Amino acid sequence: MAQVDLTHHFLIAMPNMADPYFSRTLTYICEHNEQGALGIVVNRPIDMTLGALFERLDMALSSDGPGSKPVYFGGPVQTERGFVLHQPLGQWQSTLSVRDKVGLTTSKDILEAVGNGTGPAKMLVTLGYSGWAAGQLESEIKQNAWLTVEAQDAIIFDLPAEQRLPAAMRLLGVNYATLSDEAGHA
Repeated sequence: MAQVDLTHHFLIAMPNMADPYFSRTLTYICEHNEQGALGIVVNRPIDMTLGALFERLDMALSSDGPGSKPVYFGGPVQTERGFVLHQPLGQWQSTLSVRDKVGLTTSKDILEAVGNGTGPAKMLVTLGYSGWAAGQLESEIKQNAWLTVEAQDAIIFDLPAEQRLPAAMRLLGVNYATLSDEAGHA
């Protein structure tokens, strides 16, 4: 069976998702290959702003910077570690190129650039990421845990967090409220 590549796709948690980490989430897949998958939850802000994060890291943030923007729960793996999903790609020390325009960076240089006002034009900062072992995501999709749709950058970077999941559902032509909690096969 051919390997499905869900890189640059959204995972939409089905209403019956029992895992509290992923219930009602929209996850952006940054990498998917034969070793597994890596993604970032993009619609779950936590009770922390970028200003508070920069203060915790003892880093400067310009007064006209994005200090009031929320930090997000990116997933249950390495929740003490920061991840920056951003556009444009840029030249950072440790960046996974998701596609020509989007990158996922873990190096401190991107935060230093954000602090002095030279960071990426659009970004989402998370603590933690979501990860799946080889074949695990495919298995979860077969069990009707997720819907998938090709991602649109504007949903991640231009919409408020609470509008991202419904916007991704509209890409499929589905209203989240009309989905059944029970899966089945015709």
